[in-house]
Amino acid sequence: MTEQPTDAAARRTYPGFGGLVGRTFAGSEPWWPERPSSAGRPNVIVILADDLGYADLGCYGSEIRTPNLDRLAAGGLQLTDFHSTPMCSPTRASLLTGIDPHAVGVGTVAHSDPGFPGYAMELASDVATAAEIYRGNGYFTAMVGKWHLAKDSDQNDAGPRHSWPCQRGFDRYYGFLDGFTNLHHPHRLIEDNHAVEVDQYPDDYYFTDDMTDRAIGMLKASKAAAPDRPFFLYMAHGAVHAPLHAKADDIARYRGRYDAGWDALREERFARMQELGIVGPDVTMAPRNTEPGNDVAPWDELSDGQRRLAARYMEIYAAMVDNIDQNTGRLLDALEAMGELDDTIIVFTSDNGASREGEVDGTASYYVHLLNETDVEVDLARLDEMGGPTTTPHYPRGWAMAGNTPFRLYKINAHAGGHTVPFLLHGPVPGEPGTLRRPYQHITDLLPTLLELCGLDHPSQAEGAVVRPPQGTSFAPVLADPEHPSTHPEQLTEMIGQRGYRLGEMEAVTLHQPLTPFDEGEWELYDMAADPTQLHDLAAEQPEVLADLVARWEEGAWAGRVYPLDEGSQVKYLIRPPSQATYEAPVTLLPGTPTLERWRSLQLLFLRSVAITVRVVVGPDDEGILVAHGDQGGGYALWLDGDGLHLAHNDGCGRMRQIDGPRPEPGSRELRVELDAPGGGVWDALLRIDGELVASEAGWPCLYAMAPFEGIDVGLDRRSPVVWRLYQEHGCYPYTGHITSVTYEPGARPPDSPANLIPMLQEMGKKFE
Repeated sequence: MTEQPTDAAARRTYPGFGGLVGRTFAGSEPWWPERPSSAGRPNVIVILADDLGYADLGCYGSEIRTPNLDRLAAGGLQLTDFHSTPMCSPTRASLLTGIDPHAVGVGTVAHSDPGFPGYAMELASDVATAAEIYRGNGYFTAMVGKWHLAKDSDQNDAGPRHSWPCQRGFDRYYGFLDGFTNLHHPHRLIEDNHAVEVDQYPDDYYFTDDMTDRAIGMLKASKAAAPDRPFFLYMAHGAVHAPLHAKADDIARYRGRYDAGWDALREERFARMQELGIVGPDVTMAPRNTEPGNDVAPWDELSDGQRRLAARYMEIYAAMVDNIDQNTGRLLDALEAMGELDDTIIVFTSDNGASREGEVDGTASYYVHLLNETDVEVDLARLDEMGGPTTTPHYPRGWAMAGNTPFRLYKINAHAGGHTVPFLLHGPVPGEPGTLRRPYQHITDLLPTLLELCGLDHPSQAEGAVVRPPQGTSFAPVLADPEHPSTHPEQLTEMIGQRGYRLGEMEAVTLHQPLTPFDEGEWELYDMAADPTQLHDLAAEQPEVLADLVARWEEGAWAGRVYPLDEGSQVKYLIRPPSQATYEAPVTLLPGTPTLERWRSLQLLFLRSVAITVRVVVGPDDEGILVAHGDQGGGYALWLDGDGLHLAHNDGCGRMRQIDGPRPEPGSRELRVELDAPGGGVWDALLRIDGELVASEAGWPCLYAMAPFEGIDVGLDRRSPVVWRLYQEHGCYPYTGHITSVTYEPGARPPDSPANLIPMLQEMGKKFE
């Protein structure tokens, strides 16, 4: 029987549906929601280096080979007065949102959760990220590299993931969520929303190469699938942040280049800057840093050993910068081969000034050096290993001073050296290629500028919720007209107690010492037009100007969620939300469990005793790792071989300690490691077989903070090993028998543990209200 035609008037529709529905498909009128499209708009790539100094690129005066980045400068625009925040996580938050870091919830590095709005250590829910905006306008959005915008406690396999990249607008992600990683053996890579399980990396693995491969692959895949769909790529390098790791051939290129030292290098770079026009002929380079706690010794006053070490550290650093440039070249070549280079806006910048975290002498042991005195002789003995996978170096702050030429001070500081960074812009943008732009601009201006260049608006709503407008302002007019003034008239700075406020060309800053009052007397005042290197303090000459800037800072700090300030008591690292108590409870790990994430693992032994019980079936010939926690930067491992049962401790400074017991009899056995913390920052190590003490040794340095950096492995030692000789002989050395379980039981904290001193530290900190 043939169905009779349905009268059009009888057709219906559904709520929110724009078509008409009859009884059949043939008799209905279809309708499709309109998808956003940005066909014809430019692609966008933002490349962010980590801890790269203002003077570290060839186009800014460096001797380091950077032909590809110099190519971007020559074919695009170069800003000479561009500013980030003085620290990595805050800059990343502002870059992605156009909002000041405290206001978006990331007032400092995302390694604490002290319980205040400006320091939530995750992106606020009422802001829109660049990725969310571009994806909402039909772009493919991708990110590779360092995220550092999620709480440590939320980076584990259980999440929550609401402040991970894919939850904040990225279609694809590949990289690491933490603040840094081992570039030869990354501790925990994330692809999209899951950890990448890697037991052992190839001998020639290097993360900068890997992330570039992934970025190119994502773009090729996107363009192959939808050629008309533009992309937004955020490429956040792990380099050149410590640990200083580089490829041997790249290091060899700079052998001997830095033997003349940092004083000579600063003079060389400054002369080149003036030749290039980066700084004017009337600018005076700041003298060697002499501020207390920030001072740098004259190169000629260092010992021969100090100079040898320092020169090697800088050779590795230069190799890292060189490798970023090489990979930028590979990216440019890929874009050209895809036919996309001319249609792509490319930004290159840094998250802050060069880092002083290597302090006076530098270190081969970055994960632990801030807790120990540097031993130059110990580090010299490891000179030939530097840059490879067995050390975790950071250069001395003298090289950071050279990296920040011609300015004062370093990363973290509110002075110019802390936040004046290189900035290159290439692609279909206004302005004559190869020219400089000199007005002051800020990282919060980047998102508004990119949106204007792409012809997009910042949304007032996202997913039905109101979102805050950006605080930055587009500097597209500055790009078009080299005489156009800055579009960013005011900016507040705060970082770990360092304060600053800029209004027009006048800037007030402080160099705050921890555990000292935040008083009016520490403010300095500079005319940044006449004195960009901040050499002539005008505080006494223009007190009314200073008073106005200080008052503006105070008002802006309360409005922008900057308070409370870090007084230096370390309380903010010790107080924790009650929800984190669960992470200190005993845990049993079964064989086959992926690596327990770094922060989660750390809570089981952080500044306390711990007992580790391994229930295992021992066969006559079984051998291998039973449990391992950590890496070449510090850790411990328990293994069985033909000679017996062994417990090793790697202090991260090149010293191995080991205790040995007999080989257990075949059968089901209970092996127990006890690390008792009596105080003084040490453990007494005990090794038991079925309850019987078989070996012990007192005085092993406690591992905490960033060492151990790798998490806990059961039945093998993945990625960077605790014991290098075992890795050389056996790789990750999987146990050949059966492990039933490994149980961690956190024990008591010693009386001198900082966690037990919170009330005292809080009282001490209150003195500086």
